[in-house]
Amino acid sequence: MTETLLEIDDLSVDYETARGDLKALRDIAFDVRKGEIVGIVGESGCGKSTLISAILRLVAPNTRFRKGEVRFKGQNLLQNSERQMRSLRGGEISIVFQDPMQTHNPVISIGRQMVDIQHRSTASKAEKRDKAAQMLAAVGIPDPVVRLRQFPHEFSGGMRQRIAIAMALMSGPDLLIADEPTTALDATLEVQIIERLKELQKDVGCAILFISHHLGVIAELCDRVVVMYAGAVVESGTVREIFHNPKHPYTRRLIECDPGHIKERARILPTIPGEVPDLANLPKGCIFRDRCEQAMDRCATMPPLARLSEGHNAACWLNHEEVPA
Repeated sequence: MTETLLEIDDLSVDYETARGDLKALRDIAFDVRKGEIVGIVGESGCGKSTLISAILRLVAPNTRFRKGEVRFKGQNLLQNSERQMRSLRGGEISIVFQDPMQTHNPVISIGRQMVDIQHRSTASKAEKRDKAAQMLAAVGIPDPVVRLRQFPHEFSGGMRQRIAIAMALMSGPDLLIADEPTTALDATLEVQIIERLKELQKDVGCAILFISHHLGVIAELCDRVVVMYAGAVVESGTVREIFHNPKHPYTRRLIECDPGHIKERARILPTIPGEVPDLANLPKGCIFRDRCEQAMDRCATMPPLARLSEGHNAACWLNHEEVPA
């Protein structure tokens, strides 16, 4: 069995607000194994960004970790000092952010930025520049030595996202967090970035936690999928299980709303009726109950995240009879 690299265990995170505690994450549990790609998918407001912030410990002052652990290589990151976290960020754990136009310093050349982020390395400046050029070539930037002298505004959005990926992988991280890295790109560039990311992941050998709301990208890139809704995990499993045999009504509706699954022309695209519940005033029972066409009386009680088969879990009373004794 592949060794577990990152393990989220019963994690609950709140934001203290004037309206009361906003329950951003509740009882989150999943893992990421070495060398695999795990996708996190869900609507805006489901807790994806809070989850990333919790892993990296880059949180707002009003954030409260109510319970649970975030274990990286067996070490609970929530107990680390800030100095220990700084040594992990950018080294063993790297991140590619969503907007490539905001990632780089606009008044410093790309070459200098790529040299500066190697501050932990004892290599000479010339060796660092050589490595920076090699990484630019690896992500498909032409004339990398010349490009090192240029500034961010001299690159397109797709190129800047490739540079961000190159910078994130320069340290040879064990875990790469990709926070919707293709959202700001057009469809053609999106495919190119995904293919390049898959190639680099195999070369570097790192695990990837890929955050996205684009189901097509998740299906193309990931090995396993975690579906989140309103701060909780409602289903998790392999890509094949999630897309071919979804067991939670929310997962099925997400897939139905994906434009890639629409077979006939339509004036109105499918949507999920209703709204995500108020996280400061959560309803009792199943959090998807008010939007679910299959809701029943039993849904007034919160369903557990039950094991349906090896590696496939879902939190829905419709699957109660399928749960092994």
